[in-house]
Amino acid sequence: MKTLQKRKLGNSGLEVSAIGLGCMGMSWSYGEAKDKAEMINLIRSAVEQGVTFFDTAEVYGPYTNEELVGEALAPFRNDVVIATKFGWAPANKSEKDARWNALNSRPDHIKKVVEGSLTRLKVEVIDLYYQHRVDPNVPIEDVAGAVKELIQQGKVKYWGLSEAGAGTIRRAHSVHPVAALQSEYSLWTREPEREIIPTLDELGIGFVPFSPLGKGFLTGKIDENTKLESSDFRNTVPRFSPENRKANQALVDLLNKVAQ
Repeated sequence: MKTLQKRKLGNSGLEVSAIGLGCMGMSWSYGEAKDKAEMINLIRSAVEQGVTFFDTAEVYGPYTNEELVGEALAPFRNDVVIATKFGWAPANKSEKDARWNALNSRPDHIKKVVEGSLTRLKVEVIDLYYQHRVDPNVPIEDVAGAVKELIQQGKVKYWGLSEAGAGTIRRAHSVHPVAALQSEYSLWTREPEREIIPTLDELGIGFVPFSPLGKGFLTGKIDENTKLESSDFRNTVPRFSPENRKANQALVDLLNKVAQ
């Protein structure tokens, strides 16, 4: 088993590999779900390469991605850090046919759904539990208080936020220390540099960038003519409209020059 550089997430003491593996696209969002056996092999290969930080969420699938990650990492439980997320809820009454477009970070909901994540991940404690998106209907202090209770009960080790603003981060952190913030950050998404990263530095909170390769755009494999599967969520992202891909191609061309 190889080793990668390690990072500590802020002042929390939670140590992870400098490169983590986001598992969302294995089950959901980037086209159809991938072959389960192949994805289990991929995750275990990442462990062999030194990756110790794996990211999932209950909404990915829904549920199936947590199940995949739990099964794949069961043999390595003591060697890895698993992050998952709460904060969405089915928009209708049938979770079997759930449309996950309703935010829900009410304390009673958080305390309910954590049990499902623990079961699907095959763990007794969640290493890092993010609020997936800020819920404008629930004060962040109430969210922090609910997760604090889960930490006190031994069901969660550390907690984090995703795509939260600086003011929200400060309010949450005042109730219980936030270990990490997860937001999009890459060579074409620099927004966190303005206010978020300085706030995290000040408070001693780790930063976990998602989509560091621009949702695939910075890999050089996407251009204005690329056809995305109908089930690929990038079809709804303005940056991936054909005209915007054409305009943004100049950035990829520049990166290619630098890389060469």
